[in-house]
Amino acid sequence: MNDVEPNGFGTAVRTPARLALLCLAGVVAAVVAAGQWLPPLLGLVGLGLAGAGMWWALAHRGVARLCGALLAVAAPVGVLVLYVVSGVWPFAVAALGLWVAALACARSALRRLRTPRGVRSRPVPPPRRPVLIMNPLSGGGKVGEYALVERAEALGARVVLLDVDSSPDPAVLARKAVAEGADLLGVAGGDGTQALVAGVAAEHDVPFMVLAAGTRNHFAMDLGLDRDDPASGLDALTHGVEIRVDLGDVAGRPFVNTVSFGTYAEIVQSPEYREAKASTTLDLLPDLLVGSAGAQLTATADGERLEAPHALLVSNNPYAQAGPIGVGRRPRLDGGRLGVIGLRIEGAAQAAELALRGERAGGVTTYASRRVTVEADVDQIPVAVDGEALLLPQPVVCTVRPGALRVRVPRNRPGAPYTAPSVDWRRVVRLALERTPHPAVKNQEQSDA
Repeated sequence: MNDVEPNGFGTAVRTPARLALLCLAGVVAAVVAAGQWLPPLLGLVGLGLAGAGMWWALAHRGVARLCGALLAVAAPVGVLVLYVVSGVWPFAVAALGLWVAALACARSALRRLRTPRGVRSRPVPPPRRPVLIMNPLSGGGKVGEYALVERAEALGARVVLLDVDSSPDPAVLARKAVAEGADLLGVAGGDGTQALVAGVAAEHDVPFMVLAAGTRNHFAMDLGLDRDDPASGLDALTHGVEIRVDLGDVAGRPFVNTVSFGTYAEIVQSPEYREAKASTTLDLLPDLLVGSAGAQLTATADGERLEAPHALLVSNNPYAQAGPIGVGRRPRLDGGRLGVIGLRIEGAAQAAELALRGERAGGVTTYASRRVTVEADVDQIPVAVDGEALLLPQPVVCTVRPGALRVRVPRNRPGAPYTAPSVDWRRVVRLALERTPHPAVKNQEQSDA
C-alpha cells in the first residue's frame, strides 16, 4: 500500500525528515551541554585549514607541498587534541554521531520523496546469434576468473577475445559481427570498450549487453547489474528484458559515462600515468593548477558560459550530487540531458570553502544541458572519454542521443540504489512540517526526479 496521504506528504517521507530535525536539535543540545562554543567553531576552522593545506600540497612542490601536507594532517589532529584537553570530547562525539544520523535521515526522506521511476522495460525473446566481445585483461582478469567465455558459449553466444598486443579496435570487430548476422552485441570489458561497441549497436539498432568485467563498471552499476558477479549478466541471454537508454556523443565518438576536460584529462595524456598514477599526478598538478601548463578552457552549456575551469566533467545524464564534485550514481539514464560539473579553485581560501561547503562552494558549477561546447587556447584539447585519453580538435561538442541505445539486461537484477541529492535543510524542514508541498517545491521535486 502507498504510504502517501491524500494531498500531502506520506509518513514514510515525513518521519525521517522529522527524525533528521530531532537529531539536528540534539547536535545543538550537545554543544549547549558542553558549555563552550569555541570548540565547535575551532572544528570548522580545522576543517577549513585541512582543505587549505590539501590545496598547498597538491598545487605546490618542495617545502610548500610538505608544509601543506603537514597542515592538512595537523589541523584536524589539533582539533581532536583540543577536545580531549578541554574535556568536551564526549559532547563532541555525541554531536558528531547525531550529525551523521541527521544527514542519514535527511537523505532517506529525500530518497523516499521522489525515487526516480525505473526505466520502462519490455520482455524479449532470447537472441539467436549473440556475439560477445571480451577483454581478457580487463578488471585484473575477470573474464578468466569468472569463466565468462565458457559460460557464454554454453548459452550459444559467439565470443571474440580482444588481442591486446595487436591493439584491435572493438568498433571494427563489432561492425564485422553485425555484418555476419549478429542480433546482439555484448561487451565484457572496461567502460571505454563498452562505449565503442555501444555506438555500433546504436548505429545498427542492435541490442547491446554489458558484463561487469571492468575495473569500475560505472555503466553496469547504473544499469542495476551485479558488479560482484559479472557472470550474472549472462542471464540477459536467456531471461532478459530490453530497456532504452541515452547515449552520449563527443565529437562524433560515443560515450556511456563521462567526458573529462582539464586537469584529469591532461594528466592521463602522460605516458607515465599508466605505470605510476600517484607520482605522475603529484608531479603534474602544480603546473596545471597554478602554472601556465594545460589548455585554458571555456565551456558553454545551453547558453550558460563557464570560464577557465580547472576540471570539467560532462556526463551522459547528470550524476546525483554526493560529494564536492558530484561523484556518485546517476538516478536515471534516460533523461535526455547531459550533466555538467565545473570546478575551479584559485587558492587556499577557495579550497577551504570547498572543504566546508562541498558542491555548494563558489568554485563548483553544475548544469543540466542538451549540448556542451568546449573551446580552448590550443588547437587540440586533451580529453578523457570514459577513461580513454584522446586529443580532439577544438571546439569539442558534446551532445546526448535520447533513447538511442537498446540495452538487454537480466529480468532480475539487484538495481542501483537511488542516490539522493545533497541535503538541503530548507527542503527537509518543509517535508517535516508541511502536509502539502508548496507548488514551487512540488515543481522542484518533479524536475529533480
